[in-house]
Formats: sequence, structure tokens, C-alpha cells
Amino acid sequence: MDFEISEKMKVILDMINEFVDKELIPLEQEFLHKEFKELLPVLREKREMVKQMELWAPNQPKGIGGMGLDLVEHGLVSEALGRTPIGHYVFNCQAPDAGNIEVLHKHGTDEQKEKYLVPLVNGDIRSCFSMTEVDMPGSNPIMLETTAVKDGSDYIINGHKWYTTSADGAEFAIVMAVTNPEASKYMQASMIIVPTKTEGFNLVRNIPVMGHEGSDYSSHGEILYQSCRVPQSNLLGPEGHGFVIAQERLGPGRIHHCMRWLGVCNRSFDLMCKRANERVITPDGKTLGTQQIIRAWIAESAAEIKAIRLMTLNAAWQIEKHGDKAARYDISFIKFVVANTVQKVIDRALQVHGGLGMTDDTIISYFYRHERAARIFDGADEVHKMSVAKKILRAHKEGGIRAALDI
Repeated sequence: MDFEISEKMKVILDMINEFVDKELIPLEQEFLHKEFKELLPVLREKREMVKQMELWAPNQPKGIGGMGLDLVEHGLVSEALGRTPIGHYVFNCQAPDAGNIEVLHKHGTDEQKEKYLVPLVNGDIRSCFSMTEVDMPGSNPIMLETTAVKDGSDYIINGHKWYTTSADGAEFAIVMAVTNPEASKYMQASMIIVPTKTEGFNLVRNIPVMGHEGSDYSSHGEILYQSCRVPQSNLLGPEGHGFVIAQERLGPGRIHHCMRWLGVCNRSFDLMCKRANERVITPDGKTLGTQQIIRAWIAESAAEIKAIRLMTLNAAWQIEKHGDKAARYDISFIKFVVANTVQKVIDRALQVHGGLGMTDDTIISYFYRHERAARIFDGADEVHKMSVAKKILRAHKEGGIRAALDI
């Protein structure tokens, strides 16, 4: 892997970092203390600025209105944008829309692309992805209770979903539902487009996360599908291919998440170092940074951030060169290593800030609340560890330590 960043990417990253510093980070106090809906007018202005700078939708192909960056390049962009919770939204590469765009681009019909993909890439509408269920294990997407039963030329959908991120204000959902219950377990579910104004699509509530329920894009919805009728033409890809499409979506999606978490690490580390250098703790002017334990935390954080950055960029490179399947264990490695590292770095930053770290006067407490989920979504860490360990032990049994380390 070549670690050299092209001159083009250096310019792009400089522009993005400057924009984040000057235009977005100053909005964070409003973001922390107001409903997201109240910020929409100013965020629309920022999104128009991004379009004018030709930095819009960095991970989408040029042919549909994006920048056409590859996975490694977008990883670097995601790291820069992850320094603030509103970065990805303003640049129109936020989850779940980014993944939905990829699915529509690859599997959508011409009619679906015209109706849903074009306005989604343009930023005229938002979407949501409805897979996780209340009573089913989120780490095992082949276990679904939601059904889509054919009735004439329609599907009738019934089920109970939650953690449907950004359902509040979304124009449509992509729903995972069982359409072929008699098929093999990996071929039972399909992905279906459901406009949120459809009768039977019921947004029950925005789920409170650590006491904050959020609104609009910044929310996680609980949804009841009650005899929700949509035309069969809303099917995405072949019937029964929902699991396959979901796996395609998840590989690159984990790179996006991990690089965003790196941005969170970088921002938390920056605040930690600033606090260590500036916080006076003795009458003779000594700062927190003179304390051995603080220095140890800073050294450990710097090393860990560098390590997960290299791991994640390597996984992105593996996907680009060899595909999702060949990189699946690298993807699992970064999922649980980066998720745990981001928590450690945030926790240290909060501790260095003392009582201030517990407040919303800095962004740290927001990171602390919301990034705890990193170890849960996209497959709980424990699931990834078990899968990797099983492969390692099998490889070791067959080929020794070299084979085990070369999975």
C-alpha cells in the first residue's frame, strides 16, 4: 500500500479542514443546545457553500453528482469531517443516505433512480434504512420478523423496526423484510422502498439515546409497519437478495464509520492536549500537562490513533484492490479495534477536562454519549471477534502461526 497522499487530495483535505474549522465547529453550541430542525436554515446555507466549492457528495460517482473519490480517498475525507457531528451531513455523505445512494445506484431501476436517487444525491430529500428490529438480534440480519406479502401487484408490509436512523423527516425508507420465507436463510429477505407518507408507515417515536431523543436527521426512529402497501415495482434488486445487498452495503460502510471515529479521536485528542497545556493546577503555574499520568494518556492516545488509522486505511485499500470478501477479516478487525479506541480516547479527554468534560460546554460529552454505540451497531464487537477467532484457530491448525496471522 502506498501511503503517499496525492497533491489533489492534499488540497481537498486542506479545504475541508479549513471549512470545518471556520464554518462548522462554531455551530456546535447551537447543535448541542437546540433541536436539529432549528439549525436547518443555517445548515442549508453551509451545504450550498460546499456545492459551490465542488466538495459535494465526495464518495459518490461523478456521473450522479458526486466527487468520485475512491474508498481510501473518501476515508481521508471522512476522518476530516468526523471532527464535528455535523460534518458529514453538510457534505452530503452522511449515514444512512450514503449507503442508500450506493444501493440505489447499483440496484435501482431507471424509474427508482429518477424518483429517489437523483433528489437524494442533490440533497433535496433524506432517507432512512429500516432493518434492525425490536425483538430480533441486530447482529444477525437473517433473523427478521417483518414480512412483505404479495397481494396483486403490491407488497403488504407488517413489522416492528427501531433504530431507523433519521426516519424523522425522511422522504422514504429502504426496508428489509421477509418475502421468501421458504427459501434458504440467506435468500429470504428483500429490500423494498417505502415512501414515509404511505399509509401504514407509522413513526412511533424518536428513541431517547442517553436521555436525548433528537429530531429530524439527528434521531433514531421506532417504526410500526401496519398493512403498509407499496407496489412491487419498489423492490430493490432481485427478490430474496436483501441479505446480499446488505452485506455489500456494510463493508464500505464500516470504513466510513471507522474513519469518522478517527475524526472523533482527533478532535478529542486535540481538546485533551489543549486542556493539558492550558489548565493551571498549582499556584506556581504548573499545568495538567506536567503530570505524569496525563502525559501517559497523551502518548498512548497518539500511538493508538496512529495504529487504527493505518489499520483502517489498509482495510479500505484491501477492499479497493481485492473486494469486500477478501477484506472481510480486516473489516472485522477495524470494527472492534477502532470502536474501542474511540471510547478510550474520548474518556481520557473527558477526564482531563474534569467537571467541564461532563457538561455540554464542549463537544466531548456529546461524543461520549453517542459513540458508545460504536461497539454495538454494524455488528456487536463480540460477534466480529468470534468470527475472526474461529478463522484464526482454523488457519493455525492447518498452517501454523504464519497462516493464522495471514488471514
